[in-house]
Amino acid sequence: MGLLNRKEGGHAAAIADEKDVSPSPYNHVEDPATERRITRKLDFHILPWIFALWLLAFIDRSNIGNAKIDGLTTDLKLTGNKYNIALTVFYILYILIDIPSNWLLKVVGGGKYLPLLALAWGIVGICMGAVKSYGGLIACRMLLGACEGGMFGGIILYLSMYYRRHNLMFRLGIFYCAAPLSGAFGGLLATGLAEINYGGYKSWPWIFFVEGAMTVLVAIAAFFFLPDTPGKAKFLSEEEQWYITHVLREDLGGATSESKVDDEKFSWNAVRMALLNVNTIGLSLNFFLILIPIYSYSLFLPSIISGLGYKRITAQLFTVPPNFLAFLMVLIASWTSDRIKMRGPLIAVGLVLAAIGYILQLASHNSGAKYVGTFFVAMGMFPCSPLVLAWLSNNLAPHYVKATGLGFQVALGNCGAFVATFSYLSTDAPKYTKGHAINLGAIGLSLILTLSMMAYQKAENAARASGKRDGRLTEGKGELGFRHPSFKYTL
Repeated sequence: MGLLNRKEGGHAAAIADEKDVSPSPYNHVEDPATERRITRKLDFHILPWIFALWLLAFIDRSNIGNAKIDGLTTDLKLTGNKYNIALTVFYILYILIDIPSNWLLKVVGGGKYLPLLALAWGIVGICMGAVKSYGGLIACRMLLGACEGGMFGGIILYLSMYYRRHNLMFRLGIFYCAAPLSGAFGGLLATGLAEINYGGYKSWPWIFFVEGAMTVLVAIAAFFFLPDTPGKAKFLSEEEQWYITHVLREDLGGATSESKVDDEKFSWNAVRMALLNVNTIGLSLNFFLILIPIYSYSLFLPSIISGLGYKRITAQLFTVPPNFLAFLMVLIASWTSDRIKMRGPLIAVGLVLAAIGYILQLASHNSGAKYVGTFFVAMGMFPCSPLVLAWLSNNLAPHYVKATGLGFQVALGNCGAFVATFSYLSTDAPKYTKGHAINLGAIGLSLILTLSMMAYQKAENAARASGKRDGRLTEGKGELGFRHPSFKYTL
């Protein structure tokens, strides 16, 4: 007899289980082997595409750093702070589009929406190789930001529709480790592409042409393979579709009364719940602080290494090892986080490691020690980003509350880019003391906020366990979501 058994008789099929709001043709028998089998299918059919899209997203937004040391600033006459402004304008539309983009994801369907975003920014990326002026560069960077704006929060929201809260972090880690890997892969790729001289274009334009074209091809393929929701995943049987949606609903601990995410409707009450709570505000501010050093690192690592006395090609190649270490650390931290079912402690460890890296940059006068410092920054900071995003995702429910909260977190967090893009000015080369100090300060504030959020969540969980929040059950104001007394916060 199968683990998912047909109910017998029309009467049984018409009666919903007390934990389910709608009748179902299947009995729910929770079985770890069944869930593992379904999860492996989800991993195989979803994660490779998500990984590829995010890898290309990070390459297409940060390859301007590689193009800079291959002649971009000279050819386009980017004097003064023009290069930094070109970095900054990317984030204007990127930030403004985050929340509405997350609302659109469910309407359009995540399996279609994310690849369409990638297709759009791939085309813009190709166009960047053809720019001949500062104005053209600014226009392309703004369009690139508009197209990439919904991807980050959208991927997190999309994955949260398929995995349990404490199985989510490792999957987020797998997709996010594409960010540091893009630094390693992008550095190697840029080294080769910058040697091309063909059709009137020489060196840096080919970085944009080839990497943008790669994005377009992958986006088209992903459009036809990614499912919109678990209930529409054609690689799952009907029984498997029902089973995974039922398990995911139970995993929310009473936070939703809907039987599956397809049934939930948008409401402004969900928006208020998402924005007016301690977790969203605190973890969004934390993401802001975390992204300052991450963006600084991604955009300026080639320049920082050049400032240590290494020439163009050597500087490009020297960006590979620390980024590859960051790739490994994201995987390790993500796997560990799901095993211990905690996010905050690992963020704290990562922040301490990154602080050591910036202290080496500031205190040492030895180029070798400074280069070692870039390894500490990479392995400490990059895991913090997916961890803090998973932290908020775990603590918001149901779908539109999570969609709004994650959109706000990504929007506010990416405001850190406005700080990052002006942290390392050409006038501060080669030591970049001010930039290192700004990043060290952001890390210190993030550590304080991380510990404070853990203390708040621990106290709230204790209050719910002792029955102090049971009065919410009689409020009668719609779904309680993450405010439900049975919903336990992830620390």
